[in-house]
Amino acid sequence: MKKTLSFILNCILLLALLFAFCFGIVMPQYSGNYQAAMLDKVEKLKSTPGERIILIGNSNLAFGINSEQIEQAIGKPVINMGLHGGTGNCFNERAALLDVHEGDLYVICHTNYDDTDEIKNPLLAWITIENHIQLYSLIRPQDWPDMVKAYPTYLSKCLQFWRMGDGNEETGDAYRRSAFNERGDNFYPRPESLGDIDYSSVYIHHINEASANRLNELYRKLQEKGADMVVAGYPIPMYEKVPSAEEYDALTQELSDALDAPVISNLRDYRYDTSYFYDTYAHLTDMGVYVRTNQLIQDLQNYYSNQ
Repeated sequence: MKKTLSFILNCILLLALLFAFCFGIVMPQYSGNYQAAMLDKVEKLKSTPGERIILIGNSNLAFGINSEQIEQAIGKPVINMGLHGGTGNCFNERAALLDVHEGDLYVICHTNYDDTDEIKNPLLAWITIENHIQLYSLIRPQDWPDMVKAYPTYLSKCLQFWRMGDGNEETGDAYRRSAFNERGDNFYPRPESLGDIDYSSVYIHHINEASANRLNELYRKLQEKGADMVVAGYPIPMYEKVPSAEEYDALTQELSDALDAPVISNLRDYRYDTSYFYDTYAHLTDMGVYVRTNQLIQDLQNYYSNQ
């Protein structure tokens, strides 16, 4: 009996030491990564007082908004929480609950509303949260089984970086932490389109029940805290094989019917020439950012004037 108990205690001690080594020494290894910008966005969110405009979504926001331009037009601080679509809409939406002030306006700018209500890429989620406890609330209880399955792969990559001594480094392009400004916009220069963009994935993403229910629940929670939430447009390339303006009119109405939060944009207004797209069908050039931001400002002004 004593040997069994001793064995169990030794196993617990070994696991505790292994956990401390991994969590406290090996992790993090991605502090210069694009995903690490979430840390700075959260810090900005929690340190900005008063009523704010907070943008929630994927990289169409990171590579598609000039937050200072909105601040000057609306007169409220703007925080761009948009990052990577690979983690999934549910992960990005959780950022809305990290710090809610009365009078805040949360602007949802998804590029799709037919998600499966799960973290699309748990490995990418680990790269984002690493050992930063303040980000763990981005993971819902139902997401943890998939996160646990992905952890060995994440840890293996961390151990490789740690062993080689080249972790936490930055690239020299737009996909790095320091390419974001203090408001959360990616300000890496994008004077023109890089071309050869694949537009085959651009189609109508009809809203499904899971997405509608989750967004309506988020709206309810924000309303309870004295904040508000709206849904706005996302950049859409005008290309010969993509849906028509009329189809985006129909999608706008579909979103309005399914969601409790007001839809303040007509999606057809966010259709732009392909020269405005930088390296993917969701990322904009500098001119594209200017045009898209002006359109969002107009939608926000119309919203506030009707309050």
